[in-house]
Amino acid sequence: MEIKNFKYGEVGLNRFFGTLEAKIMELLWEAEELSIKDVQQRLEKDKPVNFNTVMTVMNRLLDKGILEKRLQGRLSLFRPTQTKEDFIEDQSKKLTENLLDEFGGVVINHMIDALTEVDKSLLDKLEHKIQQLKKDSQ
Repeated sequence: MEIKNFKYGEVGLNRFFGTLEAKIMELLWEAEELSIKDVQQRLEKDKPVNFNTVMTVMNRLLDKGILEKRLQGRLSLFRPTQTKEDFIEDQSKKLTENLLDEFGGVVINHMIDALTEVDKSLLDKLEHKIQQLKKDSQ
């Protein structure tokens, strides 16, 4: 699944989702599987939210392939199609690939420049990855 609108001005999951979508996803990643009513009740701990609004947002996430649904009798239960970690991994990889496709080497230069106070082990991993890429391309 690919999130089409990355929002640079936001933080965290709000870069990929709307505010309510992000809250719903956090709840589902924590609980693994919930009904629309369960999600609405958990959201209402912060502020009132309409059941139909929650249902609409969750069905949109289902249509986007971010959630999946299973029936338990007459009850619909929703769960994420990926773990939070896998989602972030996939989205950051796609974002990086898109930036490289569009802007090439300048992106790599900026990424390296951004590593001002980097952990030595991260530099070692990067160096190892570069050496492996060089070896594989020969």
